[in-house]
Amino acid sequence: MRLGEALQINNTPAAEAGRTRRLHLVCGFTPLHLETFAGARARLRLPDGDVHVATGLFGDLEGNLQRASKAGGDGAIVALEWSDLDERLGFRAAAGWGAQVLDDVLEHIGGKCARLEAALAALGSVMPVAVVAVTLPLPPLTHYPPAQTSLFELDLRSAVTGFLSRVGGLGGVRLVSESQLSARSPHAARHDAKLDLHAGFPYSVAHADAVADLCVECLCPAAPKKGLITDLDETLWKGILGDAGPGGVSWSLEDHAQPHALYQQLLASLAEAGVLIAAASKNDPELVRQAFERRDMLLGRPQVFPMEAGWGAKSAAVGRILRAWNVGAESVVFVDDSPMELAEVSEKYPEIECLRFPADDPAAVVALLHGLRARFGKSEVREEDRLRLRSLESAAALADAQTAEAPADFLARLDARMTLEFSDSPDDGRAFELVNKTNQFNLNGRRYEAGEWTSYFRQPGAFLITAAYQDRFGPLGKIAVLAGRADAGGVRVDTWVMSCRAFSRHIEFQLLRQLFGRFGASAIRFSYRPTNRNGPLREFFSRFFPEGLPEKDGLDLTAAGFERDCPPLFHEVSIHGQRQRQAC
Repeated sequence: MRLGEALQINNTPAAEAGRTRRLHLVCGFTPLHLETFAGARARLRLPDGDVHVATGLFGDLEGNLQRASKAGGDGAIVALEWSDLDERLGFRAAAGWGAQVLDDVLEHIGGKCARLEAALAALGSVMPVAVVAVTLPLPPLTHYPPAQTSLFELDLRSAVTGFLSRVGGLGGVRLVSESQLSARSPHAARHDAKLDLHAGFPYSVAHADAVADLCVECLCPAAPKKGLITDLDETLWKGILGDAGPGGVSWSLEDHAQPHALYQQLLASLAEAGVLIAAASKNDPELVRQAFERRDMLLGRPQVFPMEAGWGAKSAAVGRILRAWNVGAESVVFVDDSPMELAEVSEKYPEIECLRFPADDPAAVVALLHGLRARFGKSEVREEDRLRLRSLESAAALADAQTAEAPADFLARLDARMTLEFSDSPDDGRAFELVNKTNQFNLNGRRYEAGEWTSYFRQPGAFLITAAYQDRFGPLGKIAVLAGRADAGGVRVDTWVMSCRAFSRHIEFQLLRQLFGRFGASAIRFSYRPTNRNGPLREFFSRFFPEGLPEKDGLDLTAAGFERDCPPLFHEVSIHGQRQRQAC
């Protein structure tokens, strides 16, 4: 982005009348162009409102961190350079570069890093923080020739690496990738000596844009894709299974098929991180089964669900996979070597991202692997992510078993166990994730940014309820979140979501029973709003309001009305270690 473009974006009124987000730019140098680019990049990424970028005082990074923590906000960009660790490491200082000075720098840098670490921990506890660290070259401090690294620089970088390693583990703090920054901003073009000495701003214009872009991307990452559907022949392996047989297809280096091995490795890694992997192939199902029994297969058969092998149209197989996953097409990537198959699937499901596997171009395959990792990347892999595939398989088994019994009899024999947690803390990352990605069982479709979510629980009487579940078909992990406020005026639920994996188990009824019991409320006000995707939530409430649901915000459910229409419940409920059998 050019500087003029950034200025124009910042000066253009927001397209939508939304709230203004407060973004802190925390640095020790004059913010100048970095402030401009940060504001523009944030506006592009968050078009539903305005962005205000707050800056601090020159030369006081530590103080700026503390002031940002006290002020609060929706996010912070922290740009840390060598001069913030010790001003003698910058070009604006004139304190000498002799051996004694450098020894003194090393002696004191540990204490400086410790103070910055504490300040970053405090900032990360109140808002998300993106940290970009020591992006500029060091001045020529030592007598070593340029081709040789000095021991001073090694010790200095070692101290900073340890500091960043600790900072990267702090809650709410995300480190900008140096490799990604290098790809966008070459080292030799980062420092602007004239601006540094004359205005106290050390970055070139291009480097300032690259830093701002990556920091905003860290603060506001795109929602990761949920599932990948792959072809088999000439994609997962080299060769045509029907011609070569299960032993004839290859993915080995010796057979010049290593790109297929790399692809298998990536899919296996994605599956371990909770990404759904399925196969859609025009093949004999028995031959596919035999191929996956090979011991050298890098993607295990249990990691693939469903396996759609047959002779129908690929789009039909993709449709069955989407129904089995119960996810939207916009959350899915389809990979195939055939442009015709990609076009056929794309025509039927235009929301799916269709990517060609370029088997004849190893460099393009490597680029594809990087692109897939980026599409599915997430900052944290939780236990619920790893349980996702098992829960889908158990849901299919549950559906099959349920058809053979009356609903009440079936649920009574599920051996269902729920664990509820009541708190007033916003620190549950899984709860925040569920609220922002769940569509079908969603009270009103509201999404929260990290700062908003934290601020919500600072309100008097705010509470959070989460529910984890398991039954004889296996554990589902944490699958429901309810947030609200309780005061003298009553109980109000502002957010309520439940994963589609938990449907048909009466978990939603049990949550309401526990909510009424917890607060002894005669009625609860729900911030209900219909959306174009929350049909399951509307269907649930229709049980209590057969005359119809309101089209506007607000729904009042009485305890008497709930108990009158609540079905029998058979969950064993644990609340803070106290177990109780719930049946009615």
